[in-house]
Amino acid sequence: MTPHVTVKDEGAVRLIRIERPDKKNALTSAMYDALAAGITGTKTSPEIRAVLIGGVPGAFCAGNDMEEFRQAAETGEGLSDSVIRFLYALAACERPIVAAVNGLAIGVGTTMLLHCDYVVASREARFMTPFVNLGLVPEAASSLIAPRLMGQRHAFALLVMGEPLDAQGALSAGLVNVVVDGGEVERRAFEAAQKIAALPPEAVLASRRLMRGSYEEILARIDEEADNFVERLQSPEAMAAFKAFFARKK
Repeated sequence: MTPHVTVKDEGAVRLIRIERPDKKNALTSAMYDALAAGITGTKTSPEIRAVLIGGVPGAFCAGNDMEEFRQAAETGEGLSDSVIRFLYALAACERPIVAAVNGLAIGVGTTMLLHCDYVVASREARFMTPFVNLGLVPEAASSLIAPRLMGQRHAFALLVMGEPLDAQGALSAGLVNVVVDGGEVERRAFEAAQKIAALPPEAVLASRRLMRGSYEEILARIDEEADNFVERLQSPEAMAAFKAFFARKK
């Protein structure tokens, strides 16, 4: 387990926290693996009835670690096995997932929220998916789920145009359930997780399966996006975008 991801259980709620504040919670391969393990571990823990994913004040998750992204761009490998394992874990999780977003949610920091059942955001939260700006395509089955959740126009603005959403915009678009003061995010999210955990678990599971639709369809879209991601990484557009991005970072 990486020190940047902590997993602990409080009653019937599993708390998974991303803690890499110096990098605004950007995810490395080891962190993806730890997140996936924390989620998939609920399969053998029947006492766990809800999962809560949180970050640190100011940053929920700033997306993929850019150094690892650079390596993926240079080698043309695309989304790593660790990333795919995490996305599969999100899609396959049979426990309701609550997210506590207090600050930045960029890239996968936003798209993972599409797999969550209840999202609490701070007033300072900001959501952005700059995939196309880098010559890439969306991931995490967001091209499937976001239009269904937000409508085609909101999803296009977010996923293709890369337009950011503030907390109120995310609330209006249906990406989050409630917006609260930063100091209240963790408490409100934990209360929501506890409320879910107290419901009849088999009824929750059956209802959630009906609402989420085909698991196979979601996995198929994750795979389709990943294949496109590999192709796009090798494109002149993506190569030029990454060259410009890393030149600005120097």
